[in-house]
Amino acid sequence: MTTLFTATTRKITLALAFAASFSAVSSNASFAFSSEAQQQCTGDAFRLCSSEIPNIPKITACMIKHKSDLSAGCRTVMDKELAQKNGKLAAQ
Repeated sequence: MTTLFTATTRKITLALAFAASFSAVSSNASFAFSSEAQQQCTGDAFRLCSSEIPNIPKITACMIKHKSDLSAGCRTVMDKELAQKNGKLAAQ
């Protein structure tokens, strides 16, 4: 019973930490991902980049590095949001 509780608590804590870190603004990369990106990419982030949680710049770099391994929904959302960010940076 205690083992199940501990495992469940750990999973919930990791999920909350990831959601909070993924939605925050990255100081190095200046990324703030939308709730759509969180929804589409949470599973991919846990699968591919769990060792980087909760470091936002490292999660972002890992997700970009593993772009070919992302689910179609996550890849689409990330491409769209990164293009918007790059367009805003170019306009400055």
